[in-house]
Amino acid sequence: GVTFVLYFFFHTLYVLPHHALGPELTLDYHERSVLFGVREAFGILGTIVAAVAPGLLLQRMGDERRVFAFLGALFGILLVLLYTMLVVRVRERPDFVARAPNPFVPGVRRSLRNRPFRILLATYVVASVTGAIPGTLMPFFNAYVIRPANPAVWLSIFLTAYFGAGLLCLPLWVAAARRFGKRPAWLASFVMGTTGGGAMFFLGEGDTLPLLFLIGWAGSSFGAGLFLAPAMQADVIDYDELHTGRRREAQYTAFWTMWPKFVAIPSAAVPIAILASLGYVPNVVQTPAVVLAIKSIFALAPATFAILAFLIAWRFPIDEPAHRAILAGIGRHAHGEDAVDPLTHEVLPPPAARAVDEPTAWFLDYFSARELRRFLGMGPGTPVRDVRRAALLCGIVAVGAGALGARSVTNLAADPGAVGVLAIVLAGFALAVACFHLLRLGAAHRLAAGAVPAEVIRRHLGLAAAPAPAVPRRA
Repeated sequence: GVTFVLYFFFHTLYVLPHHALGPELTLDYHERSVLFGVREAFGILGTIVAAVAPGLLLQRMGDERRVFAFLGALFGILLVLLYTMLVVRVRERPDFVARAPNPFVPGVRRSLRNRPFRILLATYVVASVTGAIPGTLMPFFNAYVIRPANPAVWLSIFLTAYFGAGLLCLPLWVAAARRFGKRPAWLASFVMGTTGGGAMFFLGEGDTLPLLFLIGWAGSSFGAGLFLAPAMQADVIDYDELHTGRRREAQYTAFWTMWPKFVAIPSAAVPIAILASLGYVPNVVQTPAVVLAIKSIFALAPATFAILAFLIAWRFPIDEPAHRAILAGIGRHAHGEDAVDPLTHEVLPPPAARAVDEPTAWFLDYFSARELRRFLGMGPGTPVRDVRRAALLCGIVAVGAGALGARSVTNLAADPGAVGVLAIVLAGFALAVACFHLLRLGAAHRLAAGAVPAEVIRRHLGLAAAPAPAVPRRA
């Protein structure tokens, strides 16, 4: 258990800067699709190798522990060599490296004020359910619904067809994104995933070839979301720079990496708990109720979430002309000129010429607009009380949910049930939010001590006009 946790901890440490490097390598709208398409092609290829290699090596080595020890050592050595090559050969953009680091808490708040990012993140989080559920229930659907003569062999065939179709069709999706745009291509992939996944509900015993076709159809859209979503996120980071004057790849990548996990964990665990509550027993013929539940959760639930993701992604506003205007606006800011937001048509002065200087504006973004208004109206003690209250409330939720989850996990070998899984996820999320609020406590004390004059706060909130520039007197 300890090694499992440590693996994912260190995995996060190197994956976040790796993924944050991608948006910096090119600012071109279409080159980003190619860049992330190539990255995800190698990712899919690695998944196929990791799925096939253990079985092949087991036939030669005979001992499962030896096989996985060998693969772990091999992949560890390759990881070190390839990352060393990356560090030595790939250089960050000099104009990005020289910029000051961004404070964490204000960066989170500014990210969530970025409307295109909220749309993209919501789409990605919802779409992650469509991948988590089939990945968990594919063995169940194969063994208890399709029931082929050799389930293990057919499961390997189905998985190979899914990932193989995703890999082979990836260049076609890159070409489609260049021809029609990223958002239309992504929407088309949701349509393919919905139709292919939903049609699997109507399959039954012996339908191996129809399932193989539908899995290939759905799998062909699998690679599209893998590269289109991060390519679109890179465009969102440019839009953020237009508004904030800063590059924040790492903070956006952290959001991109962490949020879907809060959804993917219950998406994988809750279906198993539902089947257990309906009387699922491993390795026997299942009751009609369990078979219907497997078919519904495996086919209809992901299709429903894919439709929801389609509807959210439809609202994503950044296309190629908008992205060109964003880069042009960033260039105007670099020359000290005003720019126009291509999405809202708002005139944006360069960061150095705004009503509140940037360091002060970033400091005030430790607090919501409501908290700042309360501070102006109710006195200096308000920020500290608000932050402590928010942290305490989240801490209480974390402790309560953790206690409920602990009661559900009485035996590590048994399934904790849907309530237990959701309680554990809620506890982790509430604990993370409590820590977020505790990070605001120092800023709350500084604000209460008068770090920023009330007039500056009013300008930050748009409640007062910016001071007029001084006009030099004539001699």
